[in-house]
Amino acid sequence: MSDPLGLIGSGGASPLEPRRTVAGGVPADPAGPSFKDVLLKNLQEVNKLQQDASTAIEDLAAGRRGDLEGVMIAVEKADTAFRAVQSIRNKVIQAYEEIQQMRV
Repeated sequence: MSDPLGLIGSGGASPLEPRRTVAGGVPADPAGPSFKDVLLKNLQEVNKLQQDASTAIEDLAAGRRGDLEGVMIAVEKADTAFRAVQSIRNKVIQAYEEIQQMRV
């Protein structure tokens, strides 16, 4: 039997009470990490990749490292991660601007 209204198996919640969901209508885990926590964790990872790339470049220039391929990979990883964070920032700003334009 299908449940088009989502009333069956609602976990004891009132059918009239809205449920927290994420994209695609999947119920959100209330004990899961918040958007802020996930964003901060990813920013820390991007920062670490940037520091690793800087260290790899310095080591190559000082002669402590001889693998140019490894340095290039570290730099590309850092660049890709930074571009992904920049893309997320642009989408958040775009969403904020759309919300500002909504009429109440």
